Amino acid sequence: MRSRSVLIEAPAKINLRLCVLARESSGFHQIETIFCAISLADRLSVEPADGLYLHVEGAGTGSVTDNLVFRAAERFYAAWGHPPGARITLQKIIPVAAGLGGGSTDAAATLLALNRLHGHPFDRAALLTLGAELGSDVPFFLGGSPWALAWGRGERLLALPPLPRRPLVIAWPGRGTATVDAYRELDRVRGKHWPSVPLVLGPAQLDRWPALEALATNDFEPWALEAIPELQHIRARLQELGARVARLTGTGSAMFGLFDTSDAATTAVDVLAGEGWAAWAVHTLESLPAPVEMGRVGHP
Repeated sequence: MRSRSVLIEAPAKINLRLCVLARESSGFHQIETIFCAISLADRLSVEPADGLYLHVEGAGTGSVTDNLVFRAAERFYAAWGHPPGARITLQKIIPVAAGLGGGSTDAAATLLALNRLHGHPFDRAALLTLGAELGSDVPFFLGGSPWALAWGRGERLLALPPLPRRPLVIAWPGRGTATVDAYRELDRVRGKHWPSVPLVLGPAQLDRWPALEALATNDFEPWALEAIPELQHIRARLQELGARVARLTGTGSAMFGLFDTSDAATTAVDVLAGEGWAAWAVHTLESLPAPVEMGRVGHP
């Protein structure tokens, strides 16, 4: 027998800019960030089944039921009002706990793939609502553009026109950071003093690379460089090898470096890999991947 399956890539993201503005009485933090999706991606496939199943290949992500893919699928079927019916395979490429949005992009890809598999029971607005319930970064990957200005907890988005493709390097020290630890340490260091303030950003600062490079910053970088000293070496090496911008992404622990040419990015990866670091030569995206429906031999 043959059954339909839906395939989709789940791209990672970098935060070209990440400023923590204030802490709410609820304990959550207000941020200002510029998201950019990149070609480093997990891969996900879904097909019809009796019940809900998840198989993960690659990096370990904990128990299946705690995985954001499984939780996204449960939320999809609960909102749709139908019993779960999918077998999901997730191939992990994006490092875990690296600030690259791996869990969030997988959740978004799950919602998009299931929606395609079942004939689009939800429109984009409904998917965005479901995504926001799963995590603050999830709506970005559902927003339709690989670029966005975000604020609030990261779920309030202004989609931006994509910029021309740009080579970059992702370098990872081989161990992750916990988001809760990053915010806790930032609270401790800042105390009652919160120096970051939102900028008045105009269109000219968001539609060209030189202006965006000037905006690049990350409030978590001082903490991450101290918590993982290897990052100091990685950032310095990226700069020595020609990166125009070398910054932490998210709360860490991956660094990204923006390069002028693919050859320069590839050379940087070769040098970093020769020193024992995980590194990828990738590029920024000009569009987000869409789910693709295929036929394949079904399970008995």
